Amino acid sequence: MKVIVGLGNPGRIFRTTRHNLGFRVIDKFRKRNGLPEFKSSKEFNSLLSRGSFNKEKIILTKPKTFMNNSGKAVKLLVRTHALDPKNLIVIHDDLDLPLGTIRVSKAKGAAGHKGVQSIINKLGTKKFFRFRVGILPQQGKPQGVKKFVLKSFTRKEEKIIKRVVEETVEAVEFSLREGLERAMQDYNK
Repeated sequence: MKVIVGLGNPGRIFRTTRHNLGFRVIDKFRKRNGLPEFKSSKEFNSLLSRGSFNKEKIILTKPKTFMNNSGKAVKLLVRTHALDPKNLIVIHDDLDLPLGTIRVSKAKGAAGHKGVQSIINKLGTKKFFRFRVGILPQQGKPQGVKKFVLKSFTRKEEKIIKRVVEETVEAVEFSLREGLERAMQDYNK
């Protein structure tokens, strides 16, 4: 079984923000693969969609905690399902990568991403896989990172994001068919 977590902030106000890119990817993955609608789970403080992909059980997860507390919800899922961290996939925005790029990584530090750091802290390990989706603008890292990640993409950026959301879904699908290590080889060019 794999647990795939998209990181973001709950609520309409955050739906189109840069920080909700993980939610967008996981929503697209669910729709594209005909998985059930997300249902609220009080037990896991998340929205969940349970199904299968490539004959393997998967749980798609959108924590209902705010980004900086994502680890609380993820820890509940991992512990309850006795999940080995190598079967945990986290999808999130990454301000260290250029807009529109994808990197698959394993056992890396959070690099300042508070949602990822929360998961590392709560699980006591960083030995899980991450699909990092770049949001760094061409002009470089903005001042006021907090405000930047909570703003919506510009129209020009949105065109790039639509493409990269599709590519990230394809990368996740590839990883579920061919293995996460292989996805690292093929998508980290």
